[in-house]
Amino acid sequence: MDKTISFIQPSRSNLKYLKWSYESIRKNLGYRHEICMADDFSNDGTWEWMKEISKKDQNVKIHRNNGPTRLGHTILYDTLINMATSDIVMIYHADMYALPGLDEEILKHIKPGVVVSGTRIEPPLHPDGVEKLLIDFGIEPEEFKEDELLSWHNASSKLNHPKLEKETTEGIFAPWAIYKKDFQSIGGHDPLYAPQSKEDSDIFNRFILNGYKTIQTWRGFVYHMTCRGSRFAEGAKRNPEGEVAMVGRETDEWLTQNERSTRNFARKWSSYCLHDDYLKPYVQPKYDIGYVVKNCDINGLRGLEPWSDGMFIDNETLVEHYIKEEQPNTQFDLKKRLTEKLDNDIIVDFDLSKLNQEEFEMLIILPEIIKDSGKVGEFTIGIFNIKINKIQTYEKELINCNTN
Repeated sequence: MDKTISFIQPSRSNLKYLKWSYESIRKNLGYRHEICMADDFSNDGTWEWMKEISKKDQNVKIHRNNGPTRLGHTILYDTLINMATSDIVMIYHADMYALPGLDEEILKHIKPGVVVSGTRIEPPLHPDGVEKLLIDFGIEPEEFKEDELLSWHNASSKLNHPKLEKETTEGIFAPWAIYKKDFQSIGGHDPLYAPQSKEDSDIFNRFILNGYKTIQTWRGFVYHMTCRGSRFAEGAKRNPEGEVAMVGRETDEWLTQNERSTRNFARKWSSYCLHDDYLKPYVQPKYDIGYVVKNCDINGLRGLEPWSDGMFIDNETLVEHYIKEEQPNTQFDLKKRLTEKLDNDIIVDFDLSKLNQEEFEMLIILPEIIKDSGKVGEFTIGIFNIKINKIQTYEKELINCNTN
């Protein structure tokens, strides 16, 4: 193998996992690959450890956010990628253990225009999915069953697992690798989602729209303890029966930021995060749709605004109150989005008092309805009076985040 990988690892007050992850890379993959680490204003000695390691390991690059607040991995991923010296970079969480051969499998499949993911083995902290293996080799470094994991990995019988019948599928999830030039050519991660949440779904959409192919190799593995840091800052715990339950243990910090990022994802894409079972993204058409909403209250405004590209309600005081409340949570200019002079390609007029959950879901999938049967003119669906002035999609204008 002539090609090398730069592993990209931001971390915040996550030192025991970062040490565990670093040691796995060096033990199982050797010292040929570069590791780029960032300390995001940690308070647990992370920066001191990074400085010590970088003196001993010449293939480690380090960076620090000196605060006074965190930047988040949305920003620090890109900082580290800019520092990386390898042509290939890999987004790699600080709570991942690299199994032998991960690098070989990534390099086997990667080429310009292709994004390659490894396969995650995870303890039962989250529901199972077809895109990963759910096997409990420990939920914390202190109880990690490394010998059992390596024995499983070295056994040819593991290929009898039904999920390992295919060598590759087409999904994408961390750890994922890409040519640095391909990553930078679309502007990297969108700072709209800083410090974290939904930045991955956003860039995955943009990869697909830019024509990149996504491959998940089912022969290259990481053991992933999952969500250590902001979401589950206190780590994972077992009950007396040995079972693990993470529901309800998310930090307030993570819950608040996840809601903020989810709303910004809706503002940008006018859709949920869409993908198939293997996590291959599906990008819904992006039309320019404005809402005219009668009898709107503050809850209706909060619920509807992110899904529109412009919105008019006949209550200036309510609009001013909402903008003051919500503008700190988004880079979108809400004064431009909430205006009485709508010039959107498509206008949807309806009465909020008649909106139920079923009608709301219809509003969200309106782009699919227009894609299948829309044409210039006026028509009614349920409670919605729809006027299509022009049919044009704009999703490809979102590929480069520097042009938003």
